[in-house]
Amino acid sequence: MQQLPLYVPIVFGLTMLLALYLFHRATQSQTALWLLLGWGALQTALGLTGFYQVINPAPPRFPLLVLPPLLLVVGVLSTKRGQRFIDGLDLRLLTLFHVVRVPVEAVLFWLFMQGAVPQLMTFEGRNFDILSGLSAPVLYYVGFAGNRPKQTILLIWNVVCLGLVINIAVNGLLSAPTPLQQFAFDQPNIALAYFPFVLLPSLVVPMVIFAHLAAIRRSVYPV
Repeated sequence: MQQLPLYVPIVFGLTMLLALYLFHRATQSQTALWLLLGWGALQTALGLTGFYQVINPAPPRFPLLVLPPLLLVVGVLSTKRGQRFIDGLDLRLLTLFHVVRVPVEAVLFWLFMQGAVPQLMTFEGRNFDILSGLSAPVLYYVGFAGNRPKQTILLIWNVVCLGLVINIAVNGLLSAPTPLQQFAFDQPNIALAYFPFVLLPSLVVPMVIFAHLAAIRRSVYPV
């Protein structure tokens, strides 16, 4: 990948710090924080060694960025202990957490301009995830105005925004230069194989998905 303008990794790095800060404030769990930091450190090491830059390995390495944390998310949602953890989360901060998706979308657009991701991964293509980030502060105020959270509004918003992040995650996976590639052969998704951008699919996307699923559970089964 060609040399990027310095502001691109700097903005992404600051976004990562903001994501970890808001997520930790919402969970108030040292265990979750250390788990995230440990997983991020591992993916950082793999990204720096070029592990994900190997073209067409068998089996494909790119899914390793997202599958382990997503399996952990499923485990948390499907166990009694995990459900008790979710029931203790700060749903307000878990909603505000999604503002990090705005600078993420800016970074993806800059990466597209540098030829490191395809246009379909930006708001000029198939990626409408910026709407989730822009609307998060509105939901933060409207959804929690009054004495009780507006469960129906929060449920609909979280389901729609979960669909948006899954959409771009799938498109990103299918745009990467692996045996699974289906799109963007002229300008594939190569940036997410490099540090620090490996942390987007391996850390930010799983946190976003978990935040939505946790909020959906809380909307269906309010505490």
